[in-house]
Amino acid sequence: MKTVPLGSSALQVTPICLGTMTFGEQVDEATAHNILDRSLERGVNFLDAAEMYSVPARAETCGSTETIVGNWFAKQPGVRDRLVVATKVAGPARGMPWLRPEVSKAGIIEACEASLRRLQTDAIDLYQIHWPARNVPAFGALYFDPTRDRPAPSVLEQLEAMATLVQAGKVKAVGLSNETPYGVHEFVRLAEQHGLPRVATVQNPYCLINRSYENGLDETCHRLGVSLLAYSPLGFGLLSGKYDQTGLVGDAGRMALYESMRKQRWGRPEALDTARRYNALAREHGLTPSQLALAFCYTNWRVASTIIGVTTLAQLDECLDAWGTTLSPELLAAVDKIRWEHRDPAQ
Repeated sequence: MKTVPLGSSALQVTPICLGTMTFGEQVDEATAHNILDRSLERGVNFLDAAEMYSVPARAETCGSTETIVGNWFAKQPGVRDRLVVATKVAGPARGMPWLRPEVSKAGIIEACEASLRRLQTDAIDLYQIHWPARNVPAFGALYFDPTRDRPAPSVLEQLEAMATLVQAGKVKAVGLSNETPYGVHEFVRLAEQHGLPRVATVQNPYCLINRSYENGLDETCHRLGVSLLAYSPLGFGLLSGKYDQTGLVGDAGRMALYESMRKQRWGRPEALDTARRYNALAREHGLTPSQLALAFCYTNWRVASTIIGVTTLAQLDECLDAWGTTLSPELLAAVDKIRWEHRDPAQ
């Protein structure tokens, strides 16, 4: 795989990124290290983590993913220098009282210092704000409600915190996650106006059952030179086909294992029904469901790098082996037909 630039930053990454949020919950440390080894062997140079991981979020496992990755770095001197490492500072606590209540300047700096310690590194290549500090419809909410506005740290304050970290050499580039067109534009506008670090990336959901990124944010990012890091390309496993017969029960994956996951947008009955349509379409065209779902992201002009999350070496190999899969114009037209009928059920 050739590397691609992230926004206007100096970072060059592979178009597949290894997401690590399962490390510390579904994946123990030894298995996580094996997955990291295999990913590196197969040419992936990009890792994504977050201070609140692993998922499902619990006080007992908060920070465990970064710790596992940091221990892997410590075991293999020199490996860290071969990788682009991204992590995230959590937004305002969403039912997670063990996190700080807001994304203030001091909070961002404190969080970064803690992540550096857990990761056992001197600098974070891409430091992202996990979700907005302000009131926005996110994580399944569809509509903006101005009556829910509350005082929150400003975009300018958050950018000033990032500037402090960049100037100290602790962060190389900055990014956003779960953002809106307004948010991306405001971060870029204020960065340019005040000479602060310019946002390089936005990490948002993008997959066959959630193409909401295409509802305006794609134009915003294209015109402003902000790169998309697409997360949940398999729709939390719904687009792998493993739930087609059983539904969201059993022990097939996180949606079956964790009730809290089924209460999210990915657990909506219409999300599974629509995923089954795409999975059947893949099989009709001689592909596995995962190949169709991943190739949809891998070949899409909107996506700079696709974040894959796995729990086994076999899953990792399957995701990497899907690289190079092409989708015919006829198949893409059939994909769009399903979207026209079902829209974005996991938005």
